[in-house]
Amino acid sequence: MPDITPVPDFEDAEKVQQYIQDRRVIGYDPLVQPALLRHEIVASANAQKTVAAARYAAARIVAGQDDRLLVILGPCSIHSTSLAMEYAALLKAKLAEWPNLFIIMRAYLCDRLINDPEINGSFKINKGLRLARQLLCDITDLGIPVGQELLDTISPQYLADLLSWAAIGARTTESQLHRELASGVSFPIGFKNGTDASVSIAIDAMQSAGAPHAFMGVTEQGLAAIVKTRGNLDTHVILRGGNRGPNYASEHVKAAVKAIQSKNRDFASLMVDCSHGNSQKNFLNQPRVLEDVCAQLAAGERNITGVMVESNINEGRQDVPSDGPHLLKHGVSITDACVNWETTVAMMDALNRAVGQRRQALIDAGFSRPPGYLRSAPDA
Repeated sequence: MPDITPVPDFEDAEKVQQYIQDRRVIGYDPLVQPALLRHEIVASANAQKTVAAARYAAARIVAGQDDRLLVILGPCSIHSTSLAMEYAALLKAKLAEWPNLFIIMRAYLCDRLINDPEINGSFKINKGLRLARQLLCDITDLGIPVGQELLDTISPQYLADLLSWAAIGARTTESQLHRELASGVSFPIGFKNGTDASVSIAIDAMQSAGAPHAFMGVTEQGLAAIVKTRGNLDTHVILRGGNRGPNYASEHVKAAVKAIQSKNRDFASLMVDCSHGNSQKNFLNQPRVLEDVCAQLAAGERNITGVMVESNINEGRQDVPSDGPHLLKHGVSITDACVNWETTVAMMDALNRAVGQRRQALIDAGFSRPPGYLRSAPDA
Protein backbone atom coordinates (compact mmCIF):
# COMPACT_ATOMS: atom_id res chain seq x y z
CA MET A 1 0.00 0.00 0.00
CA PRO A 2 1.53 3.37 -0.99
CA ASP A 3 2.32 5.98 1.64
CA ILE A 4 -0.40 8.63 1.43
CA THR A 5 1.60 10.97 3.64
CA PRO A 6 5.36 10.58 3.12
CA VAL A 7 7.68 11.23 6.04
CA PRO A 8 9.28 14.68 5.63
CA ASP A 9 13.03 15.09 5.53
CA PHE A 10 13.49 17.31 8.57
CA GLU A 11 17.16 17.86 7.78
CA ASP A 12 16.43 19.65 4.49
CA ALA A 13 14.79 23.07 5.00
CA GLU A 14 13.69 23.30 1.36
CA LYS A 15 11.97 19.92 1.49
CA VAL A 16 10.29 20.83 4.75
CA GLN A 17 8.92 23.97 3.08
CA GLN A 18 7.66 21.90 0.15
CA TYR A 19 6.03 19.53 2.60
CA ILE A 20 4.13 22.13 4.59
CA GLN A 21 3.00 24.46 1.77
CA ASP A 22 0.90 23.66 -1.31
CA ARG A 23 1.90 20.01 -1.28
CA ARG A 24 -1.16 19.06 -3.29
CA VAL A 25 -1.39 22.17 -5.48
CA ILE A 26 -0.15 21.74 -9.04
CA GLY A 27 0.14 25.44 -9.78
CA TYR A 28 -1.45 28.89 -9.94
CA ASP A 29 -2.50 30.62 -13.16
CA PRO A 30 -3.24 34.37 -13.38
CA LEU A 31 -6.91 35.35 -13.22
CA VAL A 32 -8.18 38.49 -14.93
CA GLN A 33 -9.28 41.27 -12.56
CA PRO A 34 -13.07 41.76 -12.36
CA ALA A 35 -12.73 45.52 -12.97
CA LEU A 36 -10.63 44.90 -16.07
CA LEU A 37 -13.18 42.51 -17.53
CA ARG A 38 -16.03 44.92 -16.79
CA HIS A 39 -14.07 47.69 -18.50
CA GLU A 40 -13.36 45.45 -21.48
CA ILE A 41 -16.92 44.12 -21.89
CA VAL A 42 -19.40 46.88 -21.07
CA ALA A 43 -23.16 46.40 -20.75
CA SER A 44 -25.19 48.59 -23.12
CA ALA A 45 -27.63 51.18 -21.82
CA ASN A 46 -30.49 48.89 -22.84
CA ALA A 47 -28.91 45.96 -20.99
CA GLN A 48 -28.55 48.05 -17.84
CA LYS A 49 -32.18 49.15 -18.08
CA THR A 50 -33.23 45.52 -18.49
CA VAL A 51 -31.32 44.53 -15.35
CA ALA A 52 -32.62 47.41 -13.23
CA ALA A 53 -36.26 46.98 -14.27
CA ALA A 54 -36.13 43.23 -13.74
CA ARG A 55 -34.60 43.51 -10.29
CA TYR A 56 -37.36 45.90 -9.29
CA ALA A 57 -40.10 43.68 -10.69
CA ALA A 58 -38.66 40.49 -9.19
CA ALA A 59 -38.32 42.09 -5.76
CA ARG A 60 -41.95 43.26 -5.84
CA ILE A 61 -43.18 39.84 -6.94
CA VAL A 62 -41.39 37.95 -4.16
CA ALA A 63 -42.69 40.56 -1.68
CA GLY A 64 -46.28 39.89 -2.75
CA GLN A 65 -46.70 43.39 -4.22
CA ASP A 66 -47.08 42.32 -7.86
CA ASP A 67 -49.42 39.46 -8.72
CA ARG A 68 -47.49 38.24 -11.74
CA LEU A 69 -45.51 35.03 -11.38
CA LEU A 70 -41.71 35.07 -11.44
CA VAL A 71 -40.52 32.34 -13.82
CA ILE A 72 -36.90 31.19 -14.01
CA LEU A 73 -36.80 29.48 -17.37
CA GLY A 74 -33.97 28.06 -19.44
CA PRO A 75 -31.31 25.39 -19.83
CA CYS A 76 -29.94 23.48 -16.85
CA SER A 77 -26.57 24.97 -17.78
CA ILE A 78 -25.15 26.79 -20.78
CA HIS A 79 -22.27 25.25 -22.71
CA SER A 80 -22.68 27.14 -26.01
CA THR A 81 -23.13 30.90 -26.41
CA SER A 82 -24.75 30.51 -29.84
CA LEU A 83 -27.32 28.04 -28.52
CA ALA A 84 -28.02 30.32 -25.56
CA MET A 85 -28.70 33.23 -27.92
CA GLU A 86 -30.93 31.00 -30.05
CA TYR A 87 -32.94 30.10 -26.94
CA ALA A 88 -33.10 33.76 -25.86
CA ALA A 89 -34.50 34.71 -29.28
CA LEU A 90 -37.19 32.03 -28.99
CA LEU A 91 -38.09 33.35 -25.55
CA LYS A 92 -38.22 36.99 -26.60
CA ALA A 93 -40.62 36.17 -29.44
CA LYS A 94 -43.14 34.71 -26.97
CA LEU A 95 -42.97 37.09 -24.02
CA ALA A 96 -45.86 39.29 -25.15
CA GLU A 97 -48.14 36.23 -25.11
CA TRP A 98 -47.58 35.69 -21.38
CA PRO A 99 -48.44 39.01 -19.69
CA ASN A 100 -49.12 37.35 -16.34
CA LEU A 101 -45.58 35.98 -16.14
CA PHE A 102 -42.34 37.79 -15.46
CA ILE A 103 -39.69 35.59 -17.05
CA ILE A 104 -36.01 35.63 -16.21
CA MET A 105 -33.86 33.42 -18.38
CA ARG A 106 -31.96 30.77 -16.51
CA ALA A 107 -28.29 31.36 -17.40
CA TYR A 108 -26.29 28.95 -15.29
CA LEU A 109 -22.69 29.26 -16.43
CA CYS A 110 -20.05 28.39 -13.85
CA ASP A 111 -19.89 24.62 -14.03
CA ARG A 112 -19.57 24.55 -17.83
CA LEU A 113 -19.07 27.71 -19.84
CA ILE A 114 -16.85 29.49 -17.32
CA ASN A 115 -14.77 26.67 -15.88
CA ASP A 116 -14.16 24.69 -19.08
CA PRO A 117 -15.36 26.71 -22.10
CA GLU A 118 -13.76 24.36 -24.63
CA ILE A 119 -15.27 21.27 -22.92
CA ASN A 120 -11.98 19.41 -23.11
CA GLY A 121 -10.50 19.64 -19.63
CA SER A 122 -8.29 22.62 -20.46
CA PHE A 123 -10.06 24.84 -17.88
CA LYS A 124 -9.39 28.14 -19.63
CA ILE A 125 -11.31 30.10 -17.02
CA ASN A 126 -10.24 33.55 -18.23
CA LYS A 127 -11.68 32.72 -21.64
CA GLY A 128 -14.80 31.35 -19.96
CA LEU A 129 -15.31 34.54 -17.97
CA ARG A 130 -15.05 36.65 -21.12
CA LEU A 131 -17.51 34.42 -22.98
CA ALA A 132 -19.90 34.45 -20.03
CA ARG A 133 -19.85 38.23 -19.57
CA GLN A 134 -20.30 38.87 -23.28
CA LEU A 135 -23.18 36.40 -23.40
CA LEU A 136 -25.01 38.02 -20.49
CA CYS A 137 -24.46 41.44 -22.06
CA ASP A 138 -25.95 40.19 -25.32
CA ILE A 139 -28.97 38.50 -23.72
CA THR A 140 -29.84 41.48 -21.52
CA ASP A 141 -29.38 43.82 -24.48
CA LEU A 142 -32.21 41.84 -26.13
CA GLY A 143 -34.40 42.84 -23.19
CA ILE A 144 -34.25 39.41 -21.54
CA PRO A 145 -33.17 39.50 -17.87
CA VAL A 146 -30.98 36.66 -16.62
CA GLY A 147 -30.43 34.76 -13.39
CA GLN A 148 -28.04 32.10 -12.21
CA GLU A 149 -26.92 30.06 -9.23
CA LEU A 150 -24.18 31.56 -7.07
CA LEU A 151 -21.70 28.71 -6.68
CA ASP A 152 -18.72 30.61 -5.29
CA THR A 153 -17.82 33.97 -3.79
CA ILE A 154 -15.47 35.21 -6.55
CA SER A 155 -17.24 34.85 -9.91
CA PRO A 156 -20.10 37.23 -8.94
CA GLN A 157 -17.61 40.12 -9.13
CA TYR A 158 -17.37 39.48 -12.88
CA LEU A 159 -21.08 39.06 -13.61
CA ALA A 160 -23.27 40.36 -10.79
CA ASP A 161 -24.02 43.70 -12.48
CA LEU A 162 -25.84 41.72 -15.21
CA LEU A 163 -27.97 39.49 -12.94
CA SER A 164 -31.56 40.21 -11.94
CA TRP A 165 -32.04 37.19 -9.64
CA ALA A 166 -29.97 34.33 -8.30
CA ALA A 167 -30.33 31.06 -6.42
CA ILE A 168 -28.36 29.41 -3.66
CA GLY A 169 -28.43 25.65 -4.21
CA ALA A 170 -29.61 22.91 -1.89
CA ARG A 171 -26.06 21.88 -1.01
CA THR A 172 -24.87 25.42 -0.29
CA THR A 173 -27.91 26.98 1.40
CA GLU A 174 -26.44 25.94 4.75
CA SER A 175 -23.04 27.45 3.88
CA GLN A 176 -22.24 30.55 5.91
CA LEU A 177 -20.11 31.88 3.04
CA HIS A 178 -23.08 31.80 0.67
CA ARG A 179 -25.41 33.37 3.24
CA GLU A 180 -22.93 36.21 3.68
CA LEU A 181 -22.63 36.60 -0.08
CA ALA A 182 -26.43 36.73 -0.42
CA SER A 183 -26.58 39.48 2.21
CA GLY A 184 -24.63 41.83 -0.04
CA VAL A 185 -25.85 41.24 -3.59
CA SER A 186 -28.04 43.85 -5.28
CA PHE A 187 -30.78 41.50 -6.51
CA PRO A 188 -33.33 39.02 -5.10
CA ILE A 189 -32.09 35.62 -3.94
CA GLY A 190 -33.89 32.29 -3.69
CA PHE A 191 -32.68 29.69 -1.19
CA LYS A 192 -33.41 26.08 -2.07
CA ASN A 193 -34.58 23.68 0.61
CA GLY A 194 -32.05 21.09 1.79
CA THR A 195 -31.49 17.80 0.01
CA ASP A 196 -33.75 16.14 2.58
CA ALA A 197 -36.63 18.39 1.36
CA SER A 198 -36.70 20.30 4.66
CA VAL A 199 -37.33 24.05 4.36
CA SER A 200 -35.89 24.96 7.76
CA ILE A 201 -32.36 25.38 6.37
CA ALA A 202 -33.63 27.73 3.65
CA ILE A 203 -35.62 29.77 6.17
CA ASP A 204 -32.56 30.05 8.42
CA ALA A 205 -30.56 31.17 5.37
CA MET A 206 -33.09 33.93 4.63
CA GLN A 207 -32.86 35.14 8.21
CA SER A 208 -29.07 35.21 8.03
CA ALA A 209 -28.95 36.91 4.62
CA GLY A 210 -31.30 39.61 5.87
CA ALA A 211 -28.80 40.71 8.51
CA PRO A 212 -25.60 42.78 8.11
CA HIS A 213 -22.35 40.86 7.80
CA ALA A 214 -18.62 41.47 7.64
CA PHE A 215 -16.51 38.84 5.93
CA MET A 216 -13.42 38.31 3.81
CA GLY A 217 -13.90 38.74 0.08
CA VAL A 218 -12.41 40.05 -3.15
CA THR A 219 -12.81 43.55 -4.62
CA GLU A 220 -13.33 44.47 -8.27
CA GLN A 221 -9.58 45.09 -8.40
CA GLY A 222 -8.94 41.51 -7.33
CA LEU A 223 -7.64 42.47 -3.89
CA ALA A 224 -8.52 40.70 -0.67
CA ALA A 225 -10.80 42.87 1.46
CA ILE A 226 -13.18 42.93 4.39
CA VAL A 227 -16.65 43.15 2.86
CA LYS A 228 -19.38 44.82 4.93
CA THR A 229 -23.03 44.34 3.92
CA ARG A 230 -26.40 45.81 4.90
CA GLY A 231 -28.40 42.59 4.53
CA ASN A 232 -30.79 41.49 1.80
CA LEU A 233 -34.53 41.24 2.48
CA ASP A 234 -35.41 40.37 -1.13
CA THR A 235 -35.25 36.65 -0.44
CA HIS A 236 -37.53 33.66 -0.78
CA VAL A 237 -37.60 29.87 -0.44
CA ILE A 238 -37.37 27.51 -3.41
CA LEU A 239 -39.16 24.18 -2.98
CA ARG A 240 -37.12 21.68 -5.01
CA GLY A 241 -37.99 18.37 -3.36
CA GLY A 242 -35.35 16.06 -1.95
CA ASN A 243 -34.44 12.54 -1.01
CA ARG A 244 -37.67 12.27 0.98
CA GLY A 245 -39.65 12.97 -2.17
CA PRO A 246 -41.35 15.97 -3.83
CA ASN A 247 -42.61 18.97 -1.85
CA TYR A 248 -44.66 20.97 -4.36
CA ALA A 249 -48.18 19.83 -3.41
CA SER A 250 -50.61 22.07 -1.55
CA GLU A 251 -49.89 20.49 1.83
CA HIS A 252 -46.17 21.14 1.38
CA VAL A 253 -46.80 24.74 0.33
CA LYS A 254 -49.05 25.41 3.32
CA ALA A 255 -46.52 23.86 5.72
CA ALA A 256 -43.71 25.96 4.25
CA VAL A 257 -45.80 29.13 4.49
CA LYS A 258 -46.56 28.42 8.14
CA ALA A 259 -42.87 27.82 8.88
CA ILE A 260 -41.83 31.07 7.20
CA GLN A 261 -44.55 33.09 8.93
CA SER A 262 -43.36 31.75 12.29
CA LYS A 263 -40.17 33.77 11.72
CA ASN A 264 -42.20 37.01 11.50
CA ARG A 265 -41.70 37.51 7.77
CA ASP A 266 -44.05 40.08 6.26
CA PHE A 267 -44.87 37.74 3.39
CA ALA A 268 -44.08 34.05 2.87
CA SER A 269 -42.79 33.81 -0.69
CA LEU A 270 -42.30 30.43 -2.35
CA MET A 271 -40.93 29.37 -5.72
CA VAL A 272 -41.54 25.82 -6.94
CA ASP A 273 -38.72 24.11 -8.82
CA CYS A 274 -40.38 21.77 -11.30
CA SER A 275 -37.16 19.78 -11.75
CA HIS A 276 -34.72 18.06 -9.39
CA GLY A 277 -36.38 16.27 -6.47
CA ASN A 278 -39.85 17.47 -7.44
CA SER A 279 -39.60 15.75 -10.82
CA GLN A 280 -37.83 12.78 -9.23
CA LYS A 281 -35.02 13.59 -11.68
CA ASN A 282 -37.21 12.72 -14.66
CA PHE A 283 -37.59 15.73 -16.95
CA LEU A 284 -40.86 14.32 -18.33
CA ASN A 285 -42.41 14.93 -14.90
CA GLN A 286 -41.85 18.70 -15.04
CA PRO A 287 -45.19 19.36 -16.82
CA ARG A 288 -46.96 17.25 -14.19
CA VAL A 289 -45.43 19.29 -11.39
CA LEU A 290 -46.45 22.48 -13.16
CA GLU A 291 -49.99 21.19 -13.66
CA ASP A 292 -50.34 20.79 -9.89
CA VAL A 293 -48.92 24.27 -9.32
CA CYS A 294 -51.37 25.71 -11.86
CA ALA A 295 -54.26 24.14 -9.97
CA GLN A 296 -53.07 25.74 -6.74
CA LEU A 297 -52.71 29.12 -8.42
CA ALA A 298 -56.14 28.91 -10.01
CA ALA A 299 -57.58 28.19 -6.57
CA GLY A 300 -56.13 31.47 -5.28
CA GLU A 301 -52.79 30.44 -3.74
CA ARG A 302 -50.92 33.74 -3.23
CA ASN A 303 -47.78 32.46 -1.60
CA ILE A 304 -46.52 30.72 -4.70
CA THR A 305 -44.74 33.66 -6.31
CA GLY A 306 -42.52 31.80 -8.75
CA VAL A 307 -41.63 28.62 -10.58
CA MET A 308 -38.43 27.26 -12.08
CA VAL A 309 -38.36 25.10 -15.21
CA GLU A 310 -35.37 23.45 -16.89
CA SER A 311 -36.01 23.97 -20.58
CA ASN A 312 -33.94 23.77 -23.74
CA ILE A 313 -34.36 23.84 -27.51
CA ASN A 314 -34.52 20.05 -27.66
CA GLU A 315 -35.42 17.62 -24.90
CA GLY A 316 -33.33 15.27 -22.80
CA ARG A 317 -29.62 15.28 -22.11
CA GLN A 318 -26.40 13.95 -23.62
CA ASP A 319 -22.86 13.14 -22.61
CA VAL A 320 -19.98 14.91 -24.32
CA PRO A 321 -18.81 12.53 -27.09
CA SER A 322 -15.35 11.04 -26.60
CA ASP A 323 -14.37 12.38 -30.03
CA GLY A 324 -15.08 15.95 -28.97
CA PRO A 325 -17.83 18.52 -28.39
CA HIS A 326 -18.24 19.17 -32.13
CA LEU A 327 -20.37 16.00 -32.20
CA LEU A 328 -22.87 17.27 -29.62
CA LYS A 329 -26.53 17.22 -30.64
CA HIS A 330 -28.06 20.63 -31.32
CA GLY A 331 -29.81 22.28 -28.39
CA VAL A 332 -29.60 19.33 -25.98
CA SER A 333 -28.37 19.71 -22.40
CA ILE A 334 -25.06 18.20 -21.30
CA THR A 335 -26.05 18.35 -17.62
CA ASP A 336 -29.61 17.72 -16.35
CA ALA A 337 -32.27 16.70 -18.86
CA CYS A 338 -34.66 19.46 -19.99
CA VAL A 339 -38.06 19.70 -21.65
CA ASN A 340 -38.03 20.92 -25.25
CA TRP A 341 -39.22 24.30 -26.52
CA GLU A 342 -42.61 23.05 -27.71
CA THR A 343 -43.35 21.60 -24.27
CA THR A 344 -42.06 24.80 -22.67
CA VAL A 345 -44.53 26.92 -24.64
CA ALA A 346 -47.44 24.70 -23.59
CA MET A 347 -46.32 24.91 -19.95
CA MET A 348 -46.05 28.70 -20.04
CA ASP A 349 -49.45 29.00 -21.74
CA ALA A 350 -51.02 27.01 -18.91
CA LEU A 351 -49.15 28.96 -16.26
CA ASN A 352 -50.18 32.30 -17.74
CA ARG A 353 -53.84 31.21 -17.66
CA ALA A 354 -53.53 29.98 -14.08
CA VAL A 355 -52.15 33.31 -12.84
CA GLY A 356 -55.07 35.08 -14.51
CA GLN A 357 -57.46 32.68 -12.80
CA ARG A 358 -55.77 33.34 -9.46
CA ARG A 359 -56.24 37.06 -9.94
CA GLN A 360 -59.94 36.60 -10.61
CA ALA A 361 -60.35 34.18 -7.69
CA LEU A 362 -58.79 36.69 -5.30
CA ILE A 363 -60.95 39.52 -6.65
CA ASP A 364 -64.04 37.36 -6.19
CA ALA A 365 -62.95 36.61 -2.64
CA GLY A 366 -62.62 40.34 -1.87
CA PHE A 367 -58.83 40.31 -1.68
CA SER A 368 -57.47 43.58 -0.30
CA ARG A 369 -54.34 44.68 -2.10
CA PRO A 370 -51.39 45.67 0.09
CA PRO A 371 -49.92 49.18 -0.17
CA GLY A 372 -47.91 49.68 -3.32
CA TYR A 373 -49.53 46.70 -5.04
CA LEU A 374 -50.16 48.54 -8.30
CA ARG A 375 -47.17 48.20 -10.59
CA SER A 376 -45.09 51.28 -11.20
CA ALA A 377 -41.82 49.88 -12.56
CA PRO A 378 -40.64 50.74 -16.05
CA ASP A 379 -41.66 47.93 -18.41
CA ALA A 380 -43.70 46.38 -15.55
